[in-house]
Parts: sequence; C-alpha cells; structure tokens
Amino acid sequence: MSFASRRVSPGRFHRLLPMAGLLAALFLPNLFWLPQAHAAVPPLDEIGAYPEPDDLGGLHFYLVTVDVGNRLWDNFGHTALRMRDEAGGADIVFNWGGFDTGGGMAGFALGFFLGELNYRLFTVPTAQAYAQYRAEERTVWEDRINLNNAEKANLHRRLMWNLEPENLVYEYDYFDENCTTRLRDYLDEVLDGRLSRRFTGMTGTTYRQVVQSHYESLSAVAMLLDIGMNSNIDRAMSEWEAMFLPLSLRRELLGAHSDVALNGERLPLLAESRVVAQFPPPARQWNAYPVFMLILASLLIWLLLTTRKPRYSRHMDSSHSRQRASLPPAGYQVLGALILICSVFSGLLGCLMLGSWFWSGHEDLHHNLNLLIFWPTDLLGIALSLRLLLLKSPWPLDRYSAPYANYYLLAHLLGIAAHAIIHFAGLSEQNLTNVILWLAAPMALFTILVWLRGFRPAENAIVM
Repeated sequence: MSFASRRVSPGRFHRLLPMAGLLAALFLPNLFWLPQAHAAVPPLDEIGAYPEPDDLGGLHFYLVTVDVGNRLWDNFGHTALRMRDEAGGADIVFNWGGFDTGGGMAGFALGFFLGELNYRLFTVPTAQAYAQYRAEERTVWEDRINLNNAEKANLHRRLMWNLEPENLVYEYDYFDENCTTRLRDYLDEVLDGRLSRRFTGMTGTTYRQVVQSHYESLSAVAMLLDIGMNSNIDRAMSEWEAMFLPLSLRRELLGAHSDVALNGERLPLLAESRVVAQFPPPARQWNAYPVFMLILASLLIWLLLTTRKPRYSRHMDSSHSRQRASLPPAGYQVLGALILICSVFSGLLGCLMLGSWFWSGHEDLHHNLNLLIFWPTDLLGIALSLRLLLLKSPWPLDRYSAPYANYYLLAHLLGIAAHAIIHFAGLSEQNLTNVILWLAAPMALFTILVWLRGFRPAENAIVM
C-alpha cells in the first residue's frame, strides 16, 4: 500500500455533545484536479467493451511489490501492476497510490484526518517506476502472473475501464481500500473469485500488531497511533483482510495455483520471480514508550528528591505552621518544564482523539478509552508551566479558584483509575496494555506532584 506517489487530490459534521455527556459516556460502558470518488467498482459485465490487444499470448502481467520505506506514508510498502505487450510495445506500470500534495502537507494531513482523502490510478513507464523505487532505496520484487487468454482479456478490460477519467479516483482507506486491495480484488475478479474462496481462514494477528510492527522505524509515530486508535483494530484479521499489506499479498499469491497448465501440470499463479532492486529495510528504532516514560520518571524522581521540608521553629506563628513543603527555584523550573511537556502531549492527544470522534471519517479513531487519561483541557496547564518557568513559584489559589484546581486534578486521578480498572477487569476490547504499562503510573504520579507542588494558598486566603 502506498502513501507514496505524489499526485492527485485529495464533510461530515457531527454535533458536539456537552463535555459532561462525553465523560459519562466514557465512564459508563502528479497534482491534478480530481472528480469525486466513486463508491463501488461495477462488475465486469456492466462496464462495456474495450479494444483487446492483437496478441493476448504476448500480453503479460507482473505483480510488482515494493518493500517498506522509512517515510510516514510508505511504511506499509506498495503494490503495483506491470503490463507488457510484446506486439504493441507497451510496457507500463499501473499504480493506484497517487495522491495530491498541492495543498501542502497540512492540507493532506487534514484530509487524511477527516477521512476524505482520494487516491487515484496513474500509469508510468516501467523503467521510470523502477528508477524511482531505486532512488528511494526500496527493495522491489517482480512476479509474472500466470493467466490464460480469457483472464488476460478480462484484466485488460478492467484496467482500461479504470483509466477512464471518471474512474481514476477512489476513496482511500488504509485497511480496506488501497493500492494493494485494488489489485487483489481485480485478480480475484478475473479468477472468478477463487482467491476470496481460498483465503477464508483467520490469521490470529490484529491490525494493531501490524501497525506497530510496520512503524518500528518511526517509533514515535507507532506510539501515537497506538494511543490514538480504538478497539476496532484489536480484532484478528482474516487471511483475505491481511492481504491489504503488499508483502502479505505476494506471500499468499506465491502459494496459489493458476488455470494455466504445462505438460499436464497446473502452474503456480506467480512465476519467474526476480528482485528488481535490493536494499536493506529501514532500521528498527528505539521504543518510544519506555523513552518517554524514562524522561517523565527521571524528572519526577529529581523533583521528589529536591523537595524541601519547612523548617520547624518554636517561634513559628500559626500561619507559618501551615506552610507546605516546597522546591528550590530551579526545581520549580523543572516542574514547569515537566508540566509543559505533559500538557502539550496530553492536550494535543486529547484534542485529536475527541476531534476525530466527531469529525473524522476514520471510525478506528472514535470512542477511544484513552480519553480517560488524555484530556483536551490539559492544554490549560501551559499557563501554569509558564508561571513556574518564569516566576519560579507555585500558582496562588484563593477560596474561589482552589476548588476548580482540586476537583480537576482529582477527576484526572479518577480517570486514570477508571482506565486501569477497565483494562484489568477486561471490560473493553481495546488493547490498553502499552498505555497502562508505560504511561498510566507516571501520569498519575505527575498529577499528584502538580497537585502538591504546583499550587500554594494565596496571601490571606482560606483555601477550600
């Protein structure tokens, strides 16, 4: 599947629920103008007739599989189809991985977030396509697809239909509708459904596991996707569904047989395999979870060790006797930096998860239980962090502001506790293991530390 080729262009609006309702729900259960994408591919008998090549025996199709890259959009790999016509002299690659970045990466990211991203088919000469993959240092495999003349004619007809301007564009979905599933479905069509009937078993592998393994070279992205995606990706894939991955499609097709026979024996569906280009795969990166946890834990431990207890004196008056333990000035700056990191991290994650629930077409981003820990309102902590960084002193609370701070932090602790209970009691199908293992405890300790060290009673104030 390619997030890759740079061509082609890319609302749903849901009414926002009140925040109280949301919390209750959580706790209780080539740059072209593009036409609109078509919803479905019509069957072959409905698409009309197209001129056939003069010599079907000299028409050859090849599965082109491109290994994963180290960029965000090519970490799943890519699938394309090569068509070589000996009689006509054509040798081109059909690529369903085109998208438009004419609006900039911000526009592309917004379209992807909203689930309104259109991809398209485009064709390039084979030599040009292979040169591009070599330049990207990605391994490329080519396998000839053994088809009889009737199957070749049907596949050629489907491709000619797909090249019509009104059929170039399709609505992209990273699991169900991408460059690999397009070719998988076309092959299944010309083989009269033999592929879909063959691959009916279950894999035992979940979509989450696939996402995590394919983003090992971009560990921070893997962590953010793990936090941001819900229980929809925690079900096991069928063999057919797993072929949304280019390498999985090639592996399964290598074990299938064709209708073409030689000396009375059926030939494999894929033959004459060759490596067009070979490069080492992207290096596996450090795991972002323990790195992030180690940063938080180190700062928290340093702050706990540098906390100063108030000195006792028999001459203290009653107001001084109520003084809390405090931090040195540098300690408040470290606490401010910690609050800034956590507020931005938690607040932005919360905004993305909550926003996707109401505005994104990707249902894998909806109803995410990690919203119990990461809140959009945590961005308000930036104000507290700036005071600690600049003034090196806690935020003063009077009798009016103290309850808001106390109840907010208490609610955060309750949210973390509810998240843990849901996980350990098995009340949700969403896999929360990594968040519980690496982030829940540090976030709880961080919340308590902010509660105890980030605030102080205002002068002459009675704190509730």
